[in-house]
Amino acid sequence: MTGSDESPSFRLAYVPGVTPAKWVRIWQERRPGVPLDLLQVPAPEAPGLLRAGEADAAFVRLPVDRSFFSAIPLYTETTVVVVPRDHLITAADEVTLADLADEVVFHPLDDVFDWAAPPGEPAFERPATTPDAIELVAAGVGLLIVPQSLARLYHRRDLTYRPVTDAPRSSIALSWPEEATTDLVEDFIGIVRGRTVNSSRGRTTEQSEAEQRRGRAQQGGGRAKPAAGKSTGSKPASRTARGRAGAGGGGKAGKPAKRGKSRRKS
Repeated sequence: MTGSDESPSFRLAYVPGVTPAKWVRIWQERRPGVPLDLLQVPAPEAPGLLRAGEADAAFVRLPVDRSFFSAIPLYTETTVVVVPRDHLITAADEVTLADLADEVVFHPLDDVFDWAAPPGEPAFERPATTPDAIELVAAGVGLLIVPQSLARLYHRRDLTYRPVTDAPRSSIALSWPEEATTDLVEDFIGIVRGRTVNSSRGRTTEQSEAEQRRGRAQQGGGRAKPAAGKSTGSKPASRTARGRAGAGGGGKAGKPAKRGKSRRKS
């Protein structure tokens, strides 16, 4: 799919915990004529949004279906447990899953971790969302394991968190439908990957053509010109050498002319 199929704006979805502000700012500087529409969606819904064509690209949590989506992994987050500030766990700098074995640990329906065996004691019921689980943690009912960005996003003064050293981790990636790699998607990929505006993918067609014209002009229409005073192959006789040969009264080039009978006999 090429630029002719692009929407008039670039629609970028992102899951909670991702902060796309720096990439949005660069987009606005480089593509001021193309509005960028931001869509925040729950992590489980992001792939469906892309499949339906309701977003051009999205910051998602891995894994994604690689048979349909392209993805550029960006970073992996630290996993933390959210606890009340007066909880005993706050006495440690970090904890393990074994430290949480006797605690009630919430696993909301939008949990970003695919637990083979959820840690801790199960709650009476699963909260619908991560924000709902945060409210229950604040009420002192249980604990919650999340990526650090979500702990920061839903921060409350009465809560804190500690890293869980052996918990699964969540990775963030830029993803889009592989068959819908438009020119605008390519532009945004360049921004995310840190390409400059003058990189090969960031140059316009007009810039490339101008460079080609300058190159042809310097090459003299495509044929290289030898630099002044330098030879292009075998070395011809210099003008000075030819002049000396001609001044010798018809002698061969490169050999001194005979002086005749000017020397006296002894």
